[in-house]
Amino acid sequence: MTARMHVDELEIDEELVGRLLGKQFPEWAERQLRRLEPSGTVDAIFRLGDDLSVRLPRRDGPIEAGSKEFDWLPRLAPLLPVDVPIPVAQGRPGNGYPWFWEIHTWVEGGTVPVEEIDATQAARDLATFVAAMQQMSPTGAPPGRGISLAERDKEFQYWLARFKGAPAVRAEWRRAIAATPWDGPPVWHHGDLDARNWLVRDGRIGGVIDWGEMGVGDPACDVMVAWKLHSSAARDAFREACPPTRRHGSGRVAGLCPRRWRSSPTTHRRTTRISTAKPRAGSSWCSPSAISRLDRSGKCRSTRVSRANLRVPLRRPRGGPS
Repeated sequence: MTARMHVDELEIDEELVGRLLGKQFPEWAERQLRRLEPSGTVDAIFRLGDDLSVRLPRRDGPIEAGSKEFDWLPRLAPLLPVDVPIPVAQGRPGNGYPWFWEIHTWVEGGTVPVEEIDATQAARDLATFVAAMQQMSPTGAPPGRGISLAERDKEFQYWLARFKGAPAVRAEWRRAIAATPWDGPPVWHHGDLDARNWLVRDGRIGGVIDWGEMGVGDPACDVMVAWKLHSSAARDAFREACPPTRRHGSGRVAGLCPRRWRSSPTTHRRTTRISTAKPRAGSSWCSPSAISRLDRSGKCRSTRVSRANLRVPLRRPRGGPS
């Protein structure tokens, strides 16, 4: 029995996931199913065979088809320098589970403590990733985590009061929210570049997971990852690979990476266009660029992503509403 992370989360185990797969995606139901530990904060995650994963919200899941990851990751993936999990199907509520859930491609790699990796190389890898995100056109993109600190003040004050925050913390927070907010164009960001979301292969960051906070907004949301490397040399490497365009009065980074990528009448053409194709509600989808093709057993023959990534309908989950 897996320990609960939230007092109000649902109990989700292999038996439940197996029933959902058997009812809605029988072509994958015979695959080996293994729960991942530690699991995600938001989703319970199960590895499905060698090349897929199943993600089910633990609490407050979606009651409508589609999701930010389902809609956008197949479009972003071909433009990124790392591997990302590509949604290949979306299941519906059923068998006692009340929310929509998803099946993604599996991304190889492991999470490694910052102290055990080459922080300078990681800084360069992350800067390349952040720069690639910021090249993408924000047209039609959803809002992300990069909002002004002033918008977070009410929530922050709640937690300060609950944990009796020190006066120094309160003073620093007041100074932070007094800083000039981002006044540039909205910029694509991942939104949660914590070390737990970097997948390391052969000493390099080769994959990035957990995209639920992605969207457009203030680029400082991703640039702050430089401080998570616990190394001044690594921060310098990040700055060199991804130089900021401006600073707040406190000297903190609060800008884009390369200045030339700022959207303007002359530079907007340099941003990378993203397909605007959207799935039908309630359907299961497969991106042929992410999954070259599915054989008769439902096994993904390839998880490599090409640049031609238009979505095509795969099939609906079998059976009617349950």
